[in-house]
Amino acid sequence: MNLNFASDNTGPVHPAIWDAMTTANAGAAMPYGADPWMPGVRERLRILFEWPEAEVLLVPTGTAANALALAGLVQPWQSVLCHRLSHIELDECGAPEFYTGGAKLTLVDGDDGRIAPEALEAALAAMEGSVHNVQKGALSLTNVTETGSVYALDTLADLTGIAREHGLGTHLDGARFGNACAALGCTAAELVRGFDMVSFGGTKNGCMAVEAIVMRDPARLREMELRRKRAAQLWSKHRYLSAQMDAYLDGDLWLDNARTANAAGQRLVAGLREMGVEVVGDPTANMVFARMDRAAHERARAEAQYYLMDAAERPLARLVCDFTKTEAEVDRLLGLIRG
Repeated sequence: MNLNFASDNTGPVHPAIWDAMTTANAGAAMPYGADPWMPGVRERLRILFEWPEAEVLLVPTGTAANALALAGLVQPWQSVLCHRLSHIELDECGAPEFYTGGAKLTLVDGDDGRIAPEALEAALAAMEGSVHNVQKGALSLTNVTETGSVYALDTLADLTGIAREHGLGTHLDGARFGNACAALGCTAAELVRGFDMVSFGGTKNGCMAVEAIVMRDPARLREMELRRKRAAQLWSKHRYLSAQMDAYLDGDLWLDNARTANAAGQRLVAGLREMGVEVVGDPTANMVFARMDRAAHERARAEAQYYLMDAAERPLARLVCDFTKTEAEVDRLLGLIRG
């Protein structure tokens, strides 16, 4: 039994996506996005988001999707407001700042990885006025957040509404887009309402390596195409990105995979709480943080892989379920923790 709870990046490629890539591998196909699969990908995402004129660019990594989307929303003298625990702040090695030409990340507070509307208002108020200040540019939100929590739809509406009132563009980091939809029981269109740019993730949820930059306004396309090329993110053999995304969207595979991962995550949460383990925050999707004594970690990590996030007396574990996680695997991990 492969007990790997380190990340949803450790999971395999879904068989349907692998088969689609194998099919795409037969013969020749035009490069750089002119392949036969890309028009269908674009149309599927337009329908899914209910953005009938949306344009779509595919890239192989989430960092590229986030950084390029933000570059299309801000000028170098502007700021991207984000939570201080956001992925673009902690885990992208300055890529957003690099690809935006130096735009600053302004860190905003809020419990459990979620920006509080009042904190956003305060941060924006502090940026008013002088030419000497960094200027307001865009708001970037992550759903599912880096702490495993999920923004409610009404909170997203409040935050994107504040952003619009202040003239900001809006970006959704949807590396775990499907997990957020599954946790909220909402449609993709409901989740993206209020956003201008979306990074629609596939890699963590059954794809090999593909993310979609979806832009509501088609007028952004030409600039974004040039930014993608300049950033060395335009694949020549693009068909392998398109085929992945096409299969991922077909029959709502993206959502089915996320529901499976979330169900495993919630089984894990319930089991940890039942044995009295401290579950940190409000995990409602597939990523769980929990504090346990060192003996529990020693037992669990003898067979299972996961990350320890600190060196406290009771270290914090990050446990992530991908779409392949079974009830038996979750129960085995719980059994090891219980001892």
